[in-house]
Amino acid sequence: MPTYEYVCSKCDHAMEAFHSMKDEPLKKCPSCKKAGLKRQVGGGAGLIFKGTGFYITDYKKKSGTNPEAGAGKSSAKASETKPAASAAK
Repeated sequence: MPTYEYVCSKCDHAMEAFHSMKDEPLKKCPSCKKAGLKRQVGGGAGLIFKGTGFYITDYKKKSGTNPEAGAGKSSAKASETKPAASAAK
């Protein structure tokens, strides 16, 4: 649910309200008790991660390495060693 910014045209009281997009915009000012609230157009704050487990380096590409190519090389080496190990027995 988004946070909306409101300003009262009667008393210039500014406030924020957290409600659903489906809800009607607020009209009555909590400060002056008159119907003068107008919802402001906001730019938004962007995407914000809060809590543990979100790090800037989690999805950062390592320079000079391709993670898919590295996985292909290790699986190719594993497949080469399996037949050799079974042939030795």
